[in-house]
Amino acid sequence: MFKHLTFSLGLGAIALTLSGAAMAQVHLGVNIGVPAPVYVAPAPVYAPPPPVYAPAPVIAGPGLFIGWHGDRYWDGHRYWSRRNWYARGHHDYGRG
Repeated sequence: MFKHLTFSLGLGAIALTLSGAAMAQVHLGVNIGVPAPVYVAPAPVYAPPPPVYAPAPVIAGPGLFIGWHGDRYWDGHRYWSRRNWYARGHHDYGRG
């Protein structure tokens, strides 16, 4: 009985092996289709930091304005004494 079972199992294994080889097929497929949409991230861009400028120094001084400064008159170019200013024919329109 054991011989009979071994022979049957061996014959079945050989039959399965040969039938798999007999069923071998060659498949050739050609697919034409639209590819799926693909997102491509943009390349990184280097942006240098903005330049740092030192603030311009503030120069503050006494403001000079055209007119009388004590007993002298400044006309924008030179100081005049009161006597010379009136002697040249200038008038004092700025005094109230």
